[in-house]
Amino acid sequence: MVESTQNSTQVKIVVPEEHMMVSLLGSSDELLRTVERAFESDIHVRGNEITISGSPEETSVVVRLIEELLELVKNGTHITPDAIDRTLAMLRSPSVSERPADVLTMNILSSRGRTIRPKTLNQKRYVDAIDRHTIVFGIGPAGTGKTYLAMAKAVKALQNKQVNRIILTRPAVEAGERLGFLPGTLYEKIDPYLRPLYDALHDMLDPDSIPKLMAAGTIEVAPLAYMRGRTLNDSFIILDEAQNTSPEQMKMFLTRLGFGSKIVVTGDVTQVDLPSGTSSGLRTIEDILTGIDDIWFSKLNSEDVVRHKLVSEIVDAYGRYDGGGQRSGRRSERPQR
Repeated sequence: MVESTQNSTQVKIVVPEEHMMVSLLGSSDELLRTVERAFESDIHVRGNEITISGSPEETSVVVRLIEELLELVKNGTHITPDAIDRTLAMLRSPSVSERPADVLTMNILSSRGRTIRPKTLNQKRYVDAIDRHTIVFGIGPAGTGKTYLAMAKAVKALQNKQVNRIILTRPAVEAGERLGFLPGTLYEKIDPYLRPLYDALHDMLDPDSIPKLMAAGTIEVAPLAYMRGRTLNDSFIILDEAQNTSPEQMKMFLTRLGFGSKIVVTGDVTQVDLPSGTSSGLRTIEDILTGIDDIWFSKLNSEDVVRHKLVSEIVDAYGRYDGGGQRSGRRSERPQR
């Protein structure tokens, strides 16, 4: 029901089922308070009715938000304050044509009692690009899910027998620490650089199965140098931390592509750990490959950060600082655009 005057509109939404209302409002009305804080409109709940009173423009957004949240509830999605914030950001963006509920209910992989889904529109577009293209570059700051989502797609492709193996690789580049002074064998020194990839695998697969899959060669986790001279057929190949490749290494890696394979390259061009004077292969690659069919560049930004919300603010703060020309050391290298 809608009642309107010149400057105010009142809309009533009837929620059909009681359990949907409980999921919508949250424990101790936590979710309701999240919605109220985002608007100036008056939002009143009585029984299974929600009444919104306010300006016509804002009331329309509140109604759309509640409709999207109800759709999430219908699909069995657990609503959190973060999900409300992300849904609202999509509704308020003039460039977004997709429904937020379609973005937040897209299932990539279900494993060990949890489902991996994109949490932002750019993440969904990134995942869609991986489905459509043979080579995809996921470029963005820390915490945007670049590698994690790619690995979920790789595991899903392996489960669906679309590929015969997964190959995960990283350049073993020192981030301000001397690799040579670490104790142990060469493998033990390199292992910490690959550890994040192992951690993600443990989130997506039965930990007991991982050693068997690695022993059989179905999953390979190795430094980038181990890719030289190989042709990788029927594989899902992920190059992580690609900002720490030289242009020569990037060319070497991309030319490993064999028949029936897919490549995803991920990296953050603002966190280059290469020695001073060495160019990043990730910073030059878009200029080199632009216009080639079946290669896609997905850009993620601070709005796509899915870690603590402070991470997003930190990323933005560094962007403002760098943009002001106050840079030092190896971080001074800027993207070539």
